[in-house]
Amino acid sequence: MVLTWLYAPGDRPEVVAKALRSGADVVLVDLEDAVGTDRKDYARAATAELLAEPVAGPAAVHVRVNALDGPWLAADLAALAGLPGLGGLRLPKVGSPADVGRVVRTLRDALGGGDLPGLFPLLESALGVENAFAIACADPAVRGIALGEADLRADLGLADEDALAWPRVRTVVAARAAGLAPPAQSIYPDVRDLAGLAASCRRGRALGLLGRAAIHPRQLAVIEQAYLPSEPEIAAARETVAAADASPGALALPDGRFIDPAVVAGAQRVLALASRAEAMA
Repeated sequence: MVLTWLYAPGDRPEVVAKALRSGADVVLVDLEDAVGTDRKDYARAATAELLAEPVAGPAAVHVRVNALDGPWLAADLAALAGLPGLGGLRLPKVGSPADVGRVVRTLRDALGGGDLPGLFPLLESALGVENAFAIACADPAVRGIALGEADLRADLGLADEDALAWPRVRTVVAARAAGLAPPAQSIYPDVRDLAGLAASCRRGRALGLLGRAAIHPRQLAVIEQAYLPSEPEIAAARETVAAADASPGALALPDGRFIDPAVVAGAQRVLALASRAEAMA
């Protein structure tokens, strides 16, 4: 169960190495916003060198490539396609299924056959949010979608986080309808405000998001704690599953809670997360 993604700039291999030891589930090596134009070639080469062999340790490695309409994307895809250590590609500022299609065609040309890496489009504009479901279904290689909230807020002129509730839910619904995992929450930019991060994670979790991207290792524990179920939630889920096992079908528990197959499925998801918490203990 993936809950934490940690960004690291591709032109700083020492930071990437630390990120791989941070405990994050996925390390996101960034070739886009975190890398200046004069460092793009170096970042690409350093990342390709890292991924030339399977990455040691529990973390998967995804790479956020450069803008789909920019001058560096083709070189990024050519350098990364087929590398043994590549766990997935993050595609920035995806606005339509056609954007995904162009990436898929370029990857197929570079690979000359074989499986594509998992693709994770980032929706960072009004157009991307409007096309969320179509993007999520654009190709079987699409394994997940998520918002890029900083760019989205700028595009829409949103004043605060509360205004992101609708785009977040729209993305959650699109991912579910496409049979994808729940989207992860976008980064929280203030690395010192851990209380604010925790509160923001609680809001995201209430909207159906699962896990979050981070920009500093100190944020990881807060994100994990916010997205793991509490002891009362675990106890209620166990009671629900046990009751359903004993008496299949819809029924009411002694405390008045009504359960049916949909409620049981939710309880099973809680227990899947609880197993992660138990493994960490």
